[in-house]
Amino acid sequence: MGEIKTIKPEVPELGDFKIKLGEFKIGGPSIKEADGSIRNILPMEARIRGLTYSASMYVEMTPVLNNIESESVLVNFGDLPVMVKSKICPLSNMSKQELIDAGEDPDDPGTYFIINGTERILVLVEEIAQNKIITTKVDSGNVTEIARIHSEKSGYIQRHLVEKRRDGIITITFANVTKLPLVILLKALGLEKDKDIIAAISSDPEVQEEFYVNLYETDVGTKEQGLDGIGQHIKIPQKEYRINRAVKLIDKYLLPHIGQESTNRLEKAILLAKAAEKLIKLHLNKVGEDDLDHYSNKRLKLVGDLLEILLRSILLGKYGLIIRISYNYQKLSKRGRLPPLQAIVESNVLTNQLVSALAIGSWVGGRTGVSQRLDRGSFIKTISHMRNVLSPLTSTQEHIEARELHPTHWGKLCTSETPEGTTIGLRKYLAIMAEVTKGVSEKEYKSVTNILQKR
Repeated sequence: MGEIKTIKPEVPELGDFKIKLGEFKIGGPSIKEADGSIRNILPMEARIRGLTYSASMYVEMTPVLNNIESESVLVNFGDLPVMVKSKICPLSNMSKQELIDAGEDPDDPGTYFIINGTERILVLVEEIAQNKIITTKVDSGNVTEIARIHSEKSGYIQRHLVEKRRDGIITITFANVTKLPLVILLKALGLEKDKDIIAAISSDPEVQEEFYVNLYETDVGTKEQGLDGIGQHIKIPQKEYRINRAVKLIDKYLLPHIGQESTNRLEKAILLAKAAEKLIKLHLNKVGEDDLDHYSNKRLKLVGDLLEILLRSILLGKYGLIIRISYNYQKLSKRGRLPPLQAIVESNVLTNQLVSALAIGSWVGGRTGVSQRLDRGSFIKTISHMRNVLSPLTSTQEHIEARELHPTHWGKLCTSETPEGTTIGLRKYLAIMAEVTKGVSEKEYKSVTNILQKR
């Protein structure tokens, strides 16, 4: 909610109107009884009565009409399932004796959810590292080398594929742009002179020589022509709309981790130039290909990351809560007055979608099996299940290298625990003493860098 800041329903009959979002709050785990009363509950009651162990979320909303602010209202926008023994769970602050008195297991590790009385966990999901240029050689038709860049910004990942063809032409695929010649994109990003492009690619004469064919094959001279070339490539007929669409593409969807403003274009061009250099050096055997199975090229999505992705899609999706709030406001305000804010926020939409995803296991992006029923066969089985790591690769295909034990798994993943059958090597488990370190946000990284530079 902190990223959204304002909601602007289009209500011309009222004037210039927007809803400012303020402080976010979350209550303790509670349940609404049949008589309308709300009271706090503990996990054991949720298990016995078949309830969802969740807490209400609130956000401060302030209506602003023609720059005049009205009184702020604290609005409930949904219930969040609470992880047992997390910070907002009362069990995390109880002593061993208090847990026993409350009917809870004092040795229970927690870290699972209770959905409709069933204990469910979110398994760890393994993905290719974000914001890195990862190159590999391929032998698929016309393409000889590829570079992957999974650009991640605020939990959203935009995949980029830079390919080098047998004839030397380098293309890029991202968003809804397919196999766009890289030179057109570099010109659109501001590297208008061929000399500047070559300087950005490499100072190595052999690499430069290999790239020249891209300049000869592309008849684009200026930034405007580059933007127009992108619009033509995605088959947009009107020139004005073509350029506007191209600008939106390169600012919002191209390498969002670098930034999403027009001032970030040169940085994006330099990163793409370095990706092209890495591809050409790989082709010339000056560097080796990256090992996709090396664990430095992998990252684990934890419970918080998975919930963030889900919550973001529910709030900001095509039929998400924010769109519904705008639509409800437009519908109710046609009567000529300001409707109450709680009336326009369908809190049950967010609650139901969160509970449904956790109960079924279907996640954003068509991923399945993310949420699983907790194995309570024995204490060891329970702990083992909580440390499960899933690979996104399909179990129906061979993926021989991905299934094999890699030296970098040592100390991180268990070398012997993996199921027999089709999922062998794709379903892994964290080693007994392994810990998952938390990543550093861009904001934290920049603040630390600034401190070090001042020293």
